[in-house]
Amino acid sequence: MNGDVPAAIAVAACVLAPLVGSTSISLARVFDWSLPFADNVDAQVFFIARLPRTLAGALVGAALAASGVVLQALLRNPLATPFTLGVSAGAALGAMLALTLAPATVAGGVTAVPLASFAGAVGAVFIVYWLARVRHRGLSTEVLLLAGVTLNAFFSALILFVQYVADQADVLRTVRWLMGDLDVSSYGPMVAALPLLVAAFVGFAWLMRSLNLLAMGSESAMTRGVNVHAAQRLAFFSASIATGAAVSLGGPIGFIGIIVPHLVRLVVGADHRLVLPASAGFGAAFLVACDVVARTVMAPVELPVGIITAVIGGPFFLWLLVRQS
Repeated sequence: MNGDVPAAIAVAACVLAPLVGSTSISLARVFDWSLPFADNVDAQVFFIARLPRTLAGALVGAALAASGVVLQALLRNPLATPFTLGVSAGAALGAMLALTLAPATVAGGVTAVPLASFAGAVGAVFIVYWLARVRHRGLSTEVLLLAGVTLNAFFSALILFVQYVADQADVLRTVRWLMGDLDVSSYGPMVAALPLLVAAFVGFAWLMRSLNLLAMGSESAMTRGVNVHAAQRLAFFSASIATGAAVSLGGPIGFIGIIVPHLVRLVVGADHRLVLPASAGFGAAFLVACDVVARTVMAPVELPVGIITAVIGGPFFLWLLVRQS
């Protein structure tokens, strides 16, 4: 399988998903430019209610799946996820503070929540990097993992404290956001996150050849000509930036970063030059499909998409643990 198949599946998912929902729409009416947009309900549903969240789902799914591949190679741990290093918890803490203190603040068409979420992710990245960096010797992946787990616990405690002191309306908003929700009704947040995601994927593209050797260990990679320190830093920062941008768009949507990479490996093998682009494509399609289920399974009520990914990912994670043992 080459990279064209996952990309085609992702594009097909993005094209078909906006057509599905509790309200039926006509594709011909959606693109009927003779009607004023204000009077064209089908076009409003398509372009305002469904297309933004479909595109956001594709970006978030691709970013989380690709980050999972990179972190599993960097940490040499098949159970590593984009949330292992505390980035997601830092982003969640930033979003919680924005939801309770300044939920309506807007800057450049983007609300305070995604901006504060990404700021929290950046703070977590630099704390973990500072703790894991060994002087003149690059990164310690063991300390990286331990620091991430510790920060996750610490930030989770702060999130609970923020929820405890917030009023009831703010608590409901924060709980829904923490479930992972693609309730995106404009293109502004995606435009703001796109440069960060592009930068992260450029880093992923540069790393594809090195990841195979990094997964074998630092010494083995170094003897084969890989600049291990540079590759480790690039992998860490690229995966962290992609995770922070993804969480700022859709909240902490779990299991994408572990389900998709392992399913892809069952199909294409272990070569990261195939696994990484295929995971990005399948991750985009998978999250878009999960969002369609979240919008329709209990229509007209919309479930947070994180519930759907957790229902699918929980049993898969247990199966993976049994398989690894």
